[in-house]
Amino acid sequence: MKRIYTEVIEHHLSSWRQMVFIMGPRQVGKTTLSLTLKKGHKNVFYFNWDNQKDRALILKGSDAIAEEIGLSRLTQGLPIVIFDEIHKYTHWKIFLKGLYDSYPEKIQIIVTGSARMEVFNKGGESLMGRYFPYRLHPLTVGEIVRPEIHDAEIASEPLEITDTSFEKLLTFGGFPDPFIKAEKRFVNKWRSLRIKQLFEDDMRDLTRIREVNQLEVLSELLRHQVGSFVSYESLAKKLQVTGKTVCNWLSTLQALYYLFEIRPWTKNVTRSLLKEPKYYLWDWSLCYESGALAENCIASHLLKAVHFWTDTGLGTYELHFIRDKQKREVDFLVSKNGLPWFLVEVKNGNSKTISPHLKYFHKELQTAHAFQVVLNLPYEPVNCFSQTNPIIVPAKTFLSQLI
Repeated sequence: MKRIYTEVIEHHLSSWRQMVFIMGPRQVGKTTLSLTLKKGHKNVFYFNWDNQKDRALILKGSDAIAEEIGLSRLTQGLPIVIFDEIHKYTHWKIFLKGLYDSYPEKIQIIVTGSARMEVFNKGGESLMGRYFPYRLHPLTVGEIVRPEIHDAEIASEPLEITDTSFEKLLTFGGFPDPFIKAEKRFVNKWRSLRIKQLFEDDMRDLTRIREVNQLEVLSELLRHQVGSFVSYESLAKKLQVTGKTVCNWLSTLQALYYLFEIRPWTKNVTRSLLKEPKYYLWDWSLCYESGALAENCIASHLLKAVHFWTDTGLGTYELHFIRDKQKREVDFLVSKNGLPWFLVEVKNGNSKTISPHLKYFHKELQTAHAFQVVLNLPYEPVNCFSQTNPIIVPAKTFLSQLI
């Protein structure tokens, strides 16, 4: 199926020389996305670090790659070279820097990886200024109904997603294979394999952590605490490790795209409560409870939007939550260039009354919009971003106007 990121990568290749770094969790479609370039480009070469033949060639250095792709031959258009999972190579940064600097204006490089490559900075070299990152996310309502880029951050008009597609998205998650297959037995097998790859292959290849079984227990505990405040010490007691160890393991789970954190917004909030971040899963279908599922699904949509807007150069966007010492709380705040932009409170059931906390923080922070997003309300063909007062909106409408 068509992904919105195809257009983004094509625009990058036609406009800028910098390497393309496509980052995201396993099975989100990174390799498929990069290989779709073969349809519009003649000279596309793919090298996978996990392939022994490709690995041997990479280890020979940048000149060997140049010879393999025939860089000395006259060709129409610049060759595109894709390196998959190369961050597993200890000296991957030195290798890419050498290739990029040795053949200026002669080659276009795409790097894909199932871990946050800025975390695993092995090799000591800096690639500053030589690449632009693009964070690939699972499918969302906005991408399903409108798989092309619109001019601004927010689509001016909503589009309706079918009830069937929306239910599939909630039940099976946004990873392409489970969403497309939408078959329980397939999805169960797919999830088992993905978790196995995460806790066995990726942990082994990219970290020095040996307590893999305890990490799996931690991941299971967090599935029960999605969107809740997490006590590091409480988790440490259950796992019989230190609080610092739990923090390190959580950082690893983030780097390997099992979960993501949302930190509290503290600017301009009187008596704000400085707390640990909340955690959400990249695969929201793993949530046990329906309320957590709804909140995680919306969090994932918002995270994708702020990453996409930032990565495509529209500005700097971040996702937060708000809570003060009076225990007033709103699920999400999206900021734009360091300033509050809009608030989102998530409700799973039918909701006829707007949260007083949403009203309070909308006034306190002077946000442009404040939405109480309700999961099971029917779609309304109205631009919810035209409203400036706090308003109850269907999730199907609100999410269709995002990426």
